[in-house]
Amino acid sequence: MTNDLSTQQLAIAIYTVNRHAKTAPDNKQLYSLKKKAIDKLIRLGKAEKVGLHFVDNPKFSKQHSTVLVRCDNFLFHTIPEKEDFNKLPHLGQQDPTSRNPQERMSLKLARELLSLYVDSPQPITTVKQKTVVAPKKSIHSMQNNHSFRSSYLDGK
Repeated sequence: MTNDLSTQQLAIAIYTVNRHAKTAPDNKQLYSLKKKAIDKLIRLGKAEKVGLHFVDNPKFSKQHSTVLVRCDNFLFHTIPEKEDFNKLPHLGQQDPTSRNPQERMSLKLARELLSLYVDSPQPITTVKQKTVVAPKKSIHSMQNNHSFRSSYLDGK
């Protein structure tokens, strides 16, 4: 299956997972999948580390950097390793005008593609089904279904 996936498909899947991870309440699994896929793409020469960027909103007001990775037409940030600080140029602040192409893929498909690519199938989590409560019928809809008298004076 990994031979069938193009670099563009994998980049779109990473983009989708990353976009969802930013708003997910429990995002560790998504970020882990993103990191594994990017690491494998770099190892195989399908993605490259471009340089280091300062983080826009550092935690606890401590400035730190991330690694900018290019994969196909997409740019991603990952956590740097020790040797990245010696090997990669520091690019300073992130360019706010630089954006990834707007691509759409379902999160389920993106997770499946990346899981197959990194050879660690993710367990399929079941989504709790919401119980659907039937809406209460109004008097007007009941009049259509039943033979209500329009008035008490109608003696039918």
